[in-house]
Amino acid sequence: MKKIFYILACLGLTASAQVVDQNFVGKPADKACHYNTAAKVDKGSEFIVISKKDTRLYVYGTAKGDTLLLAKYPVCLSKNKGQKERRGDMKTPSSPAGKPFSISQIQDASSWKHDFKDGRGNIKAYGNWFMRLVTPGHSGIGIHGSTNNEASVPGRASEGCIRLRDNDIIDLKTRYARKGMKVTILDEDTAHLPFEPRIHAKAK
Repeated sequence: MKKIFYILACLGLTASAQVVDQNFVGKPADKACHYNTAAKVDKGSEFIVISKKDTRLYVYGTAKGDTLLLAKYPVCLSKNKGQKERRGDMKTPSSPAGKPFSISQIQDASSWKHDFKDGRGNIKAYGNWFMRLVTPGHSGIGIHGSTNNEASVPGRASEGCIRLRDNDIIDLKTRYARKGMKVTILDEDTAHLPFEPRIHAKAK
């Protein structure tokens, strides 16, 4: 029965599922999933945690003081692993412990193009939205879609940004994202924050 509810949640077919990600520590399914969809989450409490190790973006929020897992999206991160040091090093920055990044802008990126120097030329590459992050010491980092590059999600192929599938960036923006939202990006050797396994287990 648990497997049935998990499949329904990933397909978005249940409005009140409170389902644990069965593969939280293993190899998560490649579909976006929503959890605790019937909960009345405290307004403005949502925050994002991105795991480089999992290549997943998790959305959390609080309801009556209790932290809940709200959603999970597969992501594509930087081609190279490790902490970002300089522009062009093809690395995604990790946020310092206790100092999350934040979304400074949510921009319409539907017409934005980029040349990946792979022979395809200047092509659409960002989906509908670019969620620009405040990443002290670095600029130009954001969460966006993956037009013409959806096969890279989940995986490691970006120049430093966080790619979602085009439908998922629309979903993230519509359901959760807002200016000022906190975003924690974890290093490859930090699988999860201390509270995360408990929160996922509680979603059973």
